[in-house]
Amino acid sequence: MIFEHRGGTWDLRERVRVVGILNVTPDSFYDGGRYAAPDAAIARAEAMVAEGADAVDVGAQSTRPGAGPPLSAEEEWARLEPIMGPLAARMSVPLSIDTYHAETARRALDQGAGIVNDVSGLTYEPALAEHAARAGAGLVLMHALGVPDRMHEPREYGDVALEVYDFLARQMRVAVERGVPERRIALDPGIGFSKRAEQSFDALRGLPHLTRLGRPVYIGVSRKSFLGTLTGRAVDERLAAGLGVTIAAIALGARIVRTHDVRETADAVRAAEALLHPDPALKTAASTRG
Repeated sequence: MIFEHRGGTWDLRERVRVVGILNVTPDSFYDGGRYAAPDAAIARAEAMVAEGADAVDVGAQSTRPGAGPPLSAEEEWARLEPIMGPLAARMSVPLSIDTYHAETARRALDQGAGIVNDVSGLTYEPALAEHAARAGAGLVLMHALGVPDRMHEPREYGDVALEVYDFLARQMRVAVERGVPERRIALDPGIGFSKRAEQSFDALRGLPHLTRLGRPVYIGVSRKSFLGTLTGRAVDERLAAGLGVTIAAIALGARIVRTHDVRETADAVRAAEALLHPDPALKTAASTRG
């Protein structure tokens, strides 16, 4: 299975890709405020690439529960404008823009972004797909219900996995109708969005079903509140739980993972893949050392 983005192609049969999270916002739930300054954002992006990130996903708008009124596209771009051009010029990996605003996506693509990550799954501003299509960019469609400031409200489902599947199948058709080829689309079940903790686990258990849509499954579980519900741990103590869920999700079919903790996630993914898909080069290296 492949995922095309502007500037290249990921052959996901070879290995899982790791996407680093870069929040340039003062109020994100985990790293809010750390990377709001352009120099700090650029330094963090470069560090994540050195740690093993295959792409860097930049967001300027917090989508945590209780984040407050959504930013307009103009407000969002005011945070992004100082860093998008410099980042795109310096990155050796694709730059992804995390937005549901079509105008923000257009501007970021003009500055060199190669992937658009839409947490609304094209339900907020479907024209976003047209900008991705014109740029030849990859597009991540996530499952979430409701307008942006209501995405975390509790929802009732008959079958979470089936409803996530149906939603993403429908929104993938919207993207294709607006010009995005299927080979440039990845699908995110939206863990923690419009779902209580147990529903997030149900959505993850449904990943084998979601893979039947024929597109890469993209997940983001890093530090999220459903892990806190499970373990009782605060956000800065959820790394181990997140890695456990990530590895299980890969075994269930996920091929792209989004994380705050790039070094640890990249190491865990590499180790899991060595077990699940033995690498002859690793076996040769081990026998040489022995």
